Amino acid sequence: MYARITPYKMKPGSQAAAVQIMNALKDKIMALEGQHSFLNVSNDADGTGYVISTTENAESTPETLEKIKALWGAFAEHLVEQPTASTYDVVADWRP
Repeated sequence: MYARITPYKMKPGSQAAAVQIMNALKDKIMALEGQHSFLNVSNDADGTGYVISTTENAESTPETLEKIKALWGAFAEHLVEQPTASTYDVVADWRP
């Protein structure tokens, strides 16, 4: 299993609007090829955050990358800049 970790920066105070967009896109996010889980954490005061997705795929296909780009595009008016993801091996995924 792999984790795609994407640091991002939103304009401060845009968390509520971004959460509404994210919730509307949930089905598309979870339908990405190989997607297992999605976690989004953010700090509304300074706009920083991370998306952590676990996936079966070490690398995303060009089609999946286009879908991810389009998903981030829905947040364009709230983002300071387009985020860039990195992929890592999952070495532990503990749950109670």
